[in-house]
Amino acid sequence: MARNVYLVGSVPLKSAGEVFTTVSAALGSRIKRLPDGETGERSDWITWLEPVFSEHPALQKSGEFFRVHSSGTGRERYALRPGIAAGDIRFDNLFYADIAQQSYAEFKRLKAAGKIPAGTKFQVDLVPAHSVIWLFLVEALHAPIDPIYNDALKREIDRIVAAIPHEELAIQFDVASAVFARLERNEASSYGSTKAEMQEKFSNILVDIGNRVPADIDLLYHLCYGDSNHRHVVEPSDMSDMVEFANRVSREIRRPVQLIHMPVPRDRADDAYFAPLQRLALRPETELCLGLVHHTDGVEGSKKRLTTAKKYAKTFSIATECGFGRRDPRTIPELLRIHAEVADLD
Repeated sequence: MARNVYLVGSVPLKSAGEVFTTVSAALGSRIKRLPDGETGERSDWITWLEPVFSEHPALQKSGEFFRVHSSGTGRERYALRPGIAAGDIRFDNLFYADIAQQSYAEFKRLKAAGKIPAGTKFQVDLVPAHSVIWLFLVEALHAPIDPIYNDALKREIDRIVAAIPHEELAIQFDVASAVFARLERNEASSYGSTKAEMQEKFSNILVDIGNRVPADIDLLYHLCYGDSNHRHVVEPSDMSDMVEFANRVSREIRRPVQLIHMPVPRDRADDAYFAPLQRLALRPETELCLGLVHHTDGVEGSKKRLTTAKKYAKTFSIATECGFGRRDPRTIPELLRIHAEVADLD
């Protein structure tokens, strides 16, 4: 029986329609949820959100540049204008709901035409405050602005779930390097002075916004160590931090969680990396997804990681570590073919 295939979000094709039809043709019933590919200006993850800050009347450029790692692209952060208090800020539109409604209209049309398998759901990917403000705001604003931005994200969720049939919808939250780089480095921040404090803070945030999603909509969490210029922000030593985070969310959330995705670096087919999965305590309804597919070593490399993973997890779906958005579009057909072949392995 084939494993399920999961797509994190971005697929660098020309349009949502091309993503829906290309992925459906390549993966068929192996994929249960389809993102719109975050095409066009959204292809570089959250950088398209800069106008939320650059055009905000309360903010101005700070002269401070931030890089997620030494070879990452530097971006100038924003600070408050003189006389403005952080508590005065409001974010009225993060654009997620507007885009989701447009993409869903295309999804619905293609599904009715038989281009998308009947049981497939439309997947919307959302990014919580800690990742967005890590990139765009100076450090002093992280603590006060995080809840304000997440309140705006909750309003986006409300608009999305009001516009799209619940039985056709899945919502994913990206839990990225703003979380897991800090945990791996045990790097004190406004989210906690120790790893334990940060685990509690970040998991509570993701539980809170997860609870905003109605219980009859699929809820997904994508855990990530970054993909800036095809490099992690920091390399995970093993899966311990991800397992701890997943266990906390599973214990505390009030609604079902359909899937939690965890990345597997290309050079980690060793037992030590996967062994923490023995401590994983997901809910019965939650599907584990391992991002062990890599284009660079194809089916054979993915098979090695799969073989080791099977020692520590009975069932799981497969994916890449992160989205495809920074890839050469010419590699996408082959990458989808690798997914299909790996999914069909014993």
